Amino acid sequence: MHHIDEDNITGAVIARHTAAGDARVRELMTSLVQHLHGFARDIKLSEAEWAEGLRFLNECGELRSDQRDEFQLLSDTLGLSTLVTALNQRRPPGCTESTPAGPLHAAGPPLGSQGGDDCHVRGRVRALDGTPIAGAQVQIGQADADGSCSVSYPGGSLSGADGRFQLKARLAGPCTIARDGPVGRLLRALGRHSWRPAHLHFMVSAAGWRPLVTQVFRRGDPYLESDAAFGARRSLVADWVRHGPGRAPDGGTSLAPFYTLDFDFVLDKA
Repeated sequence: MHHIDEDNITGAVIARHTAAGDARVRELMTSLVQHLHGFARDIKLSEAEWAEGLRFLNECGELRSDQRDEFQLLSDTLGLSTLVTALNQRRPPGCTESTPAGPLHAAGPPLGSQGGDDCHVRGRVRALDGTPIAGAQVQIGQADADGSCSVSYPGGSLSGADGRFQLKARLAGPCTIARDGPVGRLLRALGRHSWRPAHLHFMVSAAGWRPLVTQVFRRGDPYLESDAAFGARRSLVADWVRHGPGRAPDGGTSLAPFYTLDFDFVLDKA
């Protein structure tokens, strides 16, 4: 048995990876060990702090369900989700930027059951050169009625021959990520809030084109510069225009004020 101490422990762990059958797994774990050990050395991590860190991670793991993923929230609030998306979803200038999917759930209450004014979403799906993309599926999702950032996608629209689509949602407002768990405690300890700016989620897909997951943010929202999940992008900020009662974009008559959002999605070839 070799003598292991604080100076050679990192090399000893990495040496055990040489038999890994997958080169990428070996590369990932070698880098992870190097950075973890470097972190512990850099801040002189105490045993009490490491024990508290393990308790934090265990608690995150216990808060895992179809409606909540605390590890996803941790990744979002540390900016890691945005970084990974940026590294893997690079697109030519002029294409619509991707954002992390966010804390979503596949099924949920229909948008029509949520409170607030109607918001008619219109736009085109097109290529970088302006060519319309027909038959693109545009799905929309937004925060639950209680203001939490869990999102459902209860349907969608297909773009026409001219690339145009139209959907109906509710007026978006700021929402908060779950703050009653370990991630919420961490944000409070760091003096950070848990709010996200008003936004709508979109999933756009068409045969022969790279699928797009993104969010469109409401101009003027007070949390645009301090999004708790670091998702806001300048190119994804748009105006929600208020209209008085009258004829709505879907051809019906609205007895209450409503809003319109016009936004084009520019896709990249697959």
